[in-house]
Amino acid sequence: MRYVATTESPRPLIDVIGGNAYTIGSGTRCSVGFSVTGGFVTAGHCGATGASTSNPSGTFRGSSFPGNDYAWVQVAAGNTPRGLVNNYSGGTVAVSGSQDAPVGAAVCRSGSTTGWHCGTIQARNSSVSYPQGTVSGLIQTTVCAEPGDSGGSLLAGTQAQGVTSGGSGNCRTGGTTYFQPVNEILQTYGLTLVTSGGGDPNPPTGCQGSETTHTGSLAAGGQAYQPNNSYYQSTVSGAHVGCLVGPSGADFDLYLQKWNGSAWAVVAKGDSPGANETVNYNGTPGYYRYRVHAYSGSGGYTLGVTNP
Repeated sequence: MRYVATTESPRPLIDVIGGNAYTIGSGTRCSVGFSVTGGFVTAGHCGATGASTSNPSGTFRGSSFPGNDYAWVQVAAGNTPRGLVNNYSGGTVAVSGSQDAPVGAAVCRSGSTTGWHCGTIQARNSSVSYPQGTVSGLIQTTVCAEPGDSGGSLLAGTQAQGVTSGGSGNCRTGGTTYFQPVNEILQTYGLTLVTSGGGDPNPPTGCQGSETTHTGSLAAGGQAYQPNNSYYQSTVSGAHVGCLVGPSGADFDLYLQKWNGSAWAVVAKGDSPGANETVNYNGTPGYYRYRVHAYSGSGGYTLGVTNP
């Protein structure tokens, strides 16, 4: 065997996927937000313009923090930006667009410290005061996050929403997390989101456009399972969207359940103090059903359902 010294600097060539870890400089870790043509977007506080990254190897070509909390990294040749987000359950979620979800919508976050966690949007255009200064125009959510998740992906169904900025709490006790809207980053730097299909680019945000509808009537405290007191099977990954319209003056709740092999587990819910609810869940293949619960009040309801 013969060894020959060269001046080359080999590096790993990898797929760039949302939620995966990357390293800045000598060791600070953040998470990939979403792939764009030539690289990916992430949080501005992760690195300054000109900073280098590894795994994937690249360079911060733009960064803004505070005021904003966004940045983009151009990756070295051979690294491949993919329109995917790591769901930390052995698979990925395909990104099909960046349509803004409304307040109250179900969202999920992917990050390299705590993996995949879900919650709802509480507000848009929120401002947060960090020790370094104030950041404005953020998405406020009930999703938890921890250090290292910064820059990671926020999704509503298959729609990119934002990159993880910061917040309070943790993923053991819960907390509030804020996200820099992704469309602002794309517009600021003239970037193009990399998509890979796998979902409706304009998913329904209400009952209009639902693939199927189910109706029923409940007395206070009652519950029903849909479809038709049974369940349905999904053979592909994607967004499960349920929209419930209940009787005026009542408080109806909606739960999406998935069979885990031994029991039905709640994977998404809408339980606000009102009659109308929406759930939006990125799911892997399996068996699912909706539970409609009349928390208070009684009357007829309509459930609109759209599956992957």
